[in-house]
This record gives sequence, C-alpha cells and structure tokens, in this order.
Amino acid sequence: MVRAATAEGRLFSRVRVVSVPLTDYIRFGMWMAGYTREAGDDIRYLTRDAAEAAKLPSRDYWLFDSRLLVKMHFADDDRFAYAEVIEDPAVIVEHNYWRDAARHHALTPEDFITKHGQRDD
Repeated sequence: MVRAATAEGRLFSRVRVVSVPLTDYIRFGMWMAGYTREAGDDIRYLTRDAAEAAKLPSRDYWLFDSRLLVKMHFADDDRFAYAEVIEDPAVIVEHNYWRDAARHHALTPEDFITKHGQRDD
C-alpha cells in the first residue's frame, strides 16, 4: 500500500518520539520500519527531550492529507483507548504546524543511530 501510494506521488511521513536509551521494543520497531522505509515511508526519530524543548505536544496523532486529524487516546496503562476524528480547521492547522516542527527537529534513522548509538541489527 505504501509503495503504491508513494508511486502516485503521495507522501507517507511520520516522526516517532522516543526515550533514550531505547527500549528493546523501540529498537525492534526501528528494525521493522526498514521495510516500510524501503516502500517509501519517511520515518524519522526525535528524543522526548528534544520534543519537549521544541514545545511539541505529547499526544499521538495522525494527519491525512493535512486536512483530517485523528487524535489517539490512551488509557492510564498506555493501552490504546480510542481515536477521535477532528475536522475543525483551526485545530488541524495547529497540528500541521507541530508536524512540520517535529520533522524539522527529527533525525533520519541513520543519523539518529549515529548520534545515539542504540540500534542492534
């Protein structure tokens, strides 16, 4: 799906905010993400400290075509609870700004590993 969409000129991009040192789960996720990156998914990484310094929100969300926002909600134990679809243009613009700021500060997987030396292949 990612390969077909990117061949049509659509952008798949995300920033993963992670804690350092990386957990085994995040290192595994970075390894698995190599497959979607090969298909055209642009995945970058940002430390929690860098995200806080850039004043980025701590919530997880998805933007679709920069016009539809889906906020992810989690329970106290960090399990996914529900997704909230937001169509308010002002809120979507704000989240587009945060997405762009996160991408500006985030590192490619290779640069992240070079800087933080965390991945085991």
